[in-house]
Amino acid sequence: MRSMTAYGYAEFQNENYLMTMELKSYNNRYLEISYNAPSYLSSYENTVNEIIKTHAQRGHIDFSIKVKNIKGNVEVNLDEDAAEAYLQAIRKIRDKALQQGMNLEARLADVLDRDGVLTSVRTDGIEAYQAGLDQCMACVMEQFDASKAREGLVTQKDLTEMIDSIAASLENVKSHVAELDKMIKDNLTSRIHEMLGDQNYDENRILTEVAVMLNRYTINEEVVRLGAHIAEFRKLLKSTEAVGKRMDFLSQEMNREINTIGSKSQMVEINFEVVNMKDRLENIREQIRNIE
Repeated sequence: MRSMTAYGYAEFQNENYLMTMELKSYNNRYLEISYNAPSYLSSYENTVNEIIKTHAQRGHIDFSIKVKNIKGNVEVNLDEDAAEAYLQAIRKIRDKALQQGMNLEARLADVLDRDGVLTSVRTDGIEAYQAGLDQCMACVMEQFDASKAREGLVTQKDLTEMIDSIAASLENVKSHVAELDKMIKDNLTSRIHEMLGDQNYDENRILTEVAVMLNRYTINEEVVRLGAHIAEFRKLLKSTEAVGKRMDFLSQEMNREINTIGSKSQMVEINFEVVNMKDRLENIREQIRNIE
C-alpha cells in the first residue's frame, strides 16, 4: 500500500551550475503532472513524465527544476529596429520637453532597459546539464518512493484497526440476528392476531404472510454481504498494487449494507453497533482518499 502524498528533493553542483530539483505529490483521482523548469530544459519534460509514470499511478504532482548558472555560454542579441523605435520616441519626448522649457537628458539605459531591445539566450543545450538531471532525478525518485511507502504503512495500520473494529461490531450484530428475527416474527404475529380478533382465519396462510414479511425485515443478507466486503477489504490491505479506487468502491458498498441494517433494526444493541460501524467507515473513507 502506497500513499499519494509524498516528497522528494535533491541538489547538484559543479563548476558551471547549481541545480535543485523538487517533487511534491498530493491527492488526486488521476495522475496529473505539473512541470516547471527553465526554458532551456523544456525538452526534459517528456523524460520526467515517463519516469514518474513508472513510480505513481494517481496523484497531482508538482515537479520543479531550478538552475543557478555559475558560468556558461550566453549569447546577447540586439534588436536594432526596436532600439531605433525607442530612440525616436525618446527624441520626440525630449523635443516636447524643450518646448515647455524643460531640459531632459536621455541615457543609454533608457533604451537598453526597454523590452525586446536586448535578449540573452543560452547557447549550451540540455546536454550541459545532463549530469545534474540524472543525479537529481535518481535521488528525488528514491525519496519519493520511500515517502509513499512510509506514509502508506502508517495508513495501512490505521485502516487495519478500523476494519477490525467494524468486523467486531458485525460479530456483535450477528449474535443478535436470531433474537431480532424472533422479535419481528412475534410482533407481526401479534399485530395480525390483534387485527383479526376472534374471526376465523387460516393459520397457515397467516404464517406464510409472516414469513414473507420477516424476509423483508430481516438483516441476514446484509450481514453476509457486509462480511464478504470486509474480507475483500482485508485482502486489499495486503496487496502491493494500487488499491485506492477498489477500496473506495468497497467502502461505498459497506456503507450501503450498514445503512440498511440500521434502517431495518429494531434493537438498541444492533443500533449501537451500527453507529460504531458508520463512524469507523467514515474514518476509512477519509483515509483511502490518500491511497494510490
